[in-house]
Amino acid sequence: MLTDNQLLLIQQAGLDFNSLDQTSFLALSQNPQDVTTCSDQVLIAFLQLANALYRGGEPMISDADYDHVFLAELKRRLPDHPLLDSVEPEPQFAGKTVDLPVIMLSTDKAYSRDDVERWAARIEKAAAELEINFAELEFKVSPKLDGYAAYDDGQTLYTRGDGRKGQDISRVFERGLQVANQGSRGLGAGEIVVIRSYFAEHLADFFDNSRNFQASVIKEKQLDQHAEQAIADGAAVFYPFALLPAWRGGWAALIADFDSIIKDIWHKLDVDVDGVILEITKDTLKQAMGATRHHHRWQLAYKENLQTAEVKIISVTPQTSRSGRITPVAELEPVRLSGALLSRATAHHYKMVLEKGIGPGAVIQLARSGEVIPKIEQVLVAVEPQIPEHCPSCDHDLIWDNDYLICPNNLACPAQISNSMEHFFRVLKNNDGFGAATIKKLYEFGIRRVDEIYQLNLEQFESMGFGPKQSQNLLDQLQRSRGEAIEDWRFLAAFGVFRMGLGNCERLLSHYRLEEIFNLSENEIVAIEGFAEKTASVITEGFANIKPLYQKLIALGFNLQNTQQQASETDHPLAGKTLVFTGTLHSGSRDELSKQAKAKGAKVGSSVSAKTHFLVAGDNVGVNKINAAQDKGVTVISEAEFLQLLNGEAA
Repeated sequence: MLTDNQLLLIQQAGLDFNSLDQTSFLALSQNPQDVTTCSDQVLIAFLQLANALYRGGEPMISDADYDHVFLAELKRRLPDHPLLDSVEPEPQFAGKTVDLPVIMLSTDKAYSRDDVERWAARIEKAAAELEINFAELEFKVSPKLDGYAAYDDGQTLYTRGDGRKGQDISRVFERGLQVANQGSRGLGAGEIVVIRSYFAEHLADFFDNSRNFQASVIKEKQLDQHAEQAIADGAAVFYPFALLPAWRGGWAALIADFDSIIKDIWHKLDVDVDGVILEITKDTLKQAMGATRHHHRWQLAYKENLQTAEVKIISVTPQTSRSGRITPVAELEPVRLSGALLSRATAHHYKMVLEKGIGPGAVIQLARSGEVIPKIEQVLVAVEPQIPEHCPSCDHDLIWDNDYLICPNNLACPAQISNSMEHFFRVLKNNDGFGAATIKKLYEFGIRRVDEIYQLNLEQFESMGFGPKQSQNLLDQLQRSRGEAIEDWRFLAAFGVFRMGLGNCERLLSHYRLEEIFNLSENEIVAIEGFAEKTASVITEGFANIKPLYQKLIALGFNLQNTQQQASETDHPLAGKTLVFTGTLHSGSRDELSKQAKAKGAKVGSSVSAKTHFLVAGDNVGVNKINAAQDKGVTVISEAEFLQLLNGEAA
C-alpha cells in the first residue's frame, strides 16, 4: 500500500481514491499494459494521482510510461480533455496561493528528429508572415532540468503551481539555499536541483530519488539533517534557466550537427537532465507565435525516446488471445530501460521464435520507445526454440496458420472465452468494473457468455465473492450499459468478429441495418468500398458464429442508435458532408460532437483531405493547419458556425 507521505501528498492535492482504490492504483502502476482495459474515469484518476506523487517527489511510474502509455491513451480516447491542455499542477503546501509574476507553462515535447523539423517548419512559416529571414534566426539549445520548477522575482520564490497561481516558498533561501554558479536573486524561472554525484555519494541511502530530496527541501517542516548538510555544501541549488549553459546558432548549423549538439548540451551539467530545450530568441517572433494554455509554441523539449539493452531470456510463455492466436511472451532477466524495470517482451508470433532462435538462454537486444511491452530488436545469441504443441489454456492441439500458432477450440477454450467477454465490455465503453480480474472471477464461477453476465442479480454477484458495494456497482453498470445510447456499429464491433473493427462496422452499417447483416452474401459485402474479397468469407462466417449471442443480447434490450436512420436526413445542411474536428472544443467532446454530426447524415474523418468539406476549428489551432486545409479547398468554420449547421441554420 501507499506510504503515509504518499497519502499526504494525495490529500494535499485535493484528490481521493473514490474512482480508483489504492490496490488498483498500485496494480496499474506495475502493469501499465492494463491501461487499455480501464475506464475513462479510472484513467483520469490514475493520471491525477500519478502526477501528484511525481510532483511531490514520490513517483510511482517513469516519465516514459506517464507520457507514452497513460497520457497517450487519454489523448487517443479524449483528445480534448483538460489534462492534455493544462499545466500539470505542483503539490500544495501550507500557506495561501498567490498569483505568479509571470505565467509558467509546461513545454511541448518531441521524441524524434522529424518532430523537431516539423516544429522548425512552423517557426519558418510564422517568420515568413512577419517578413523575418528564417536563415538569420538564432536558435538556443539548453539542458532540460529534471528538478522542481520555481520562479524567483528577487523578493519571493514561488512554486509553479498550476502555471498561473503558486505558493511562496522563500523559506528555502532562508534555509541557506544558494543560486547556482554564485548567481544573484531575481533571475526568473528555474528549478531546484541537486548535484547528481553528490546525491549518489551522500544522499542515495536516505532518499529514494532526487525528486524525493527536492520535495524535502521545499516542505514547510524542519529540514532533514542530510538535506540541511546538502544545502550547506552547496549541492542543492536553485538553477535559473538564464544561467544554464547553451548552444546558440542558426537552424542550418543546428540541424547539420544535431546529434552532437544535443549530446554535448545534455551532458554539460552534473544534475539530473531529462532532455534539452530548443527555442528561438527573437522576441517579436515569440510574441507572434504565442502559446496554448499548456505550452509556448516557440519552444520545444527534445527527449531521446529509444533505449536498448542486452538481456538474457529466462523462458518463453505462450498466451492465448481471444482470437485463438498463441502469443509468445519472453520472460527476461530484469533490466531498467527508460526509467522502468522490465521483465517481459513480446516475440509477436511463433514463426519469429522459430526463425530467430528465441528461447531460454538466448540473448537479445531489447528496445523500448514508449511501448507498453518492449520490442525485441534482434537476437544476439540464438538457441533451439521450444514450440508448444498444446494450448496453454485448454490443452487442445495447436495448428499453424501462416506465421501464427492457433488454438481452434474457440467454443471451449477458457482464455478465448474470457478474453472475448472482456473485449465486449471494453469496446462498448459505457460501463466500468468489467476488466480482466472481474471476468476471470466470473469465469471461475461458470459464466461463459456475455448474456449470462447481464442476467446476474445482486445475490449471485455476492455469492461469487464480490463485496456488497462492488456487487451493487457491477449491477448498476450493467443497467447503465443497456440504458445509455450507443451506436449500433460500436455494439457490433464489441462481438470481436475478425476484420470487423470499429471503422468497418460503421462502414457496413451505413449500408445495411444491424439485423440485416446476418443474411448478407459475400458479394454484397465486397460491393461496399473498403471490403476485400478474400476477407468477405471470413466476415460472413464470423457473423454466423455470433448470431446466437447477438439474439440473446438484443432480447435483453440495448439503447442502440441506428446508423441508417442517422444518414437518412438528406435535406440537412450536414447530410453527406465530411467533417474533421481540430483544436479545443467547448460545447462537447469530439466523440459527442461527432455523434451529433453523424445523426444528421455527416461523415467524420480524423485528418483533412481533398474530400473533406468542413474543418471545424476550435481554439488553439495553428495557422499552418488552417492554411493546409484551405489549400486543399476545405472550408474552415468555427465551433459556433458548426453548431449553427447542426441546428439546420446557414453558417
